[in-house]
Amino acid sequence: MKIVKLTKKNLTSVIKQAKHYLEKDGLVVFPSDTVYGLAANALSKTAIQKLYQFKDRPVNQSVAIAVANLNSAKQYFRINTVQQSLLETLLPGPFTVVLESRHKAITQLEAEDQTLGMRIPDYFFTKALSQSIDSPYTATSANLHNKGPHYSITALLNSLSYKKKQLLDLIIDYGSLPHNQPSTIINLTGNKIAMLRQGDYLFKPVLNQKVISVEQTQLLAKQLLEKYLDQADNKALVMILQGDLGTGKTVFTQGLGHHLGINNIVSPTYVVYYEYLTQNPLIKKLHHFDLYQLESPEDFEPLAIDKLLIPNNLLVFEWGEKLGSIFSLIKNRNTLIILIKINELTRNSREFAVYQLS
Repeated sequence: MKIVKLTKKNLTSVIKQAKHYLEKDGLVVFPSDTVYGLAANALSKTAIQKLYQFKDRPVNQSVAIAVANLNSAKQYFRINTVQQSLLETLLPGPFTVVLESRHKAITQLEAEDQTLGMRIPDYFFTKALSQSIDSPYTATSANLHNKGPHYSITALLNSLSYKKKQLLDLIIDYGSLPHNQPSTIINLTGNKIAMLRQGDYLFKPVLNQKVISVEQTQLLAKQLLEKYLDQADNKALVMILQGDLGTGKTVFTQGLGHHLGINNIVSPTYVVYYEYLTQNPLIKKLHHFDLYQLESPEDFEPLAIDKLLIPNNLLVFEWGEKLGSIFSLIKNRNTLIILIKINELTRNSREFAVYQLS
């Protein structure tokens, strides 16, 4: 068992050591965006057996894997277009997402229904580690089965017997981590988002409603705005709209505008962003974005979104599936985030699935 102290200055050296031990089927304790984690090569049967032995984990219990990005994820998970759009909003971040497995990783890591958990953490060390190795690695917490997670290496070592310590090849000590909850686990294999474990972030279902007209769509927008309006004095309200072309994203935004005394809202497809002054004391400005034509994080820089995330502002993002890494900026500020997924049922009917991030 080797222990190394991690600093920002020796990151490259520590990553090389972690890569070495993972390629040799070793177990590596590492810091993450939530708790101290335990990494093993997800393509090595020897490494995975060693991990289960260390954790005393029942062999029929699944373990999530970490990948570098969504392109890498597609090698190991079956991801449809609907799931893709939501994943682009959530990740990277403190979520474990359950998806259908392609059975490329060691199958012992899968659940009995042949699903597998995926993590793409938004954390400097895990990003560097994922970029340095070709294979995915396990993203389970570094604790024994049915024991609590650890936020310091001292606490971890105090919980282990000599025999357990000898199973660990490398321990990367980054001091005491913030006491964040383990990742929120959500299952995307069904028709709706199902939460399996609540972490610091939770997409809480608000409503699922069918509409059959423009008027009903705009009434729904008004009702949702009224639900959250009293919180606008303390934080920015952010509504993220996801749906195919022609499903009613702009119609919904017009409904918000009507309730705020704005009657000239049009889609900002070609200019990306419009700003409107309102006649409501709680929402002073409505910022309306259409992200359809944006392709990279650099395209967001001129928008200065970070300066708009202040109380009494309402930000509405059409094509919210294109937010990508900007979502991390939004969720880490003083914001109330509402995710609205719009599905076309027939030519004239739509289904609105609404979730609140808390």
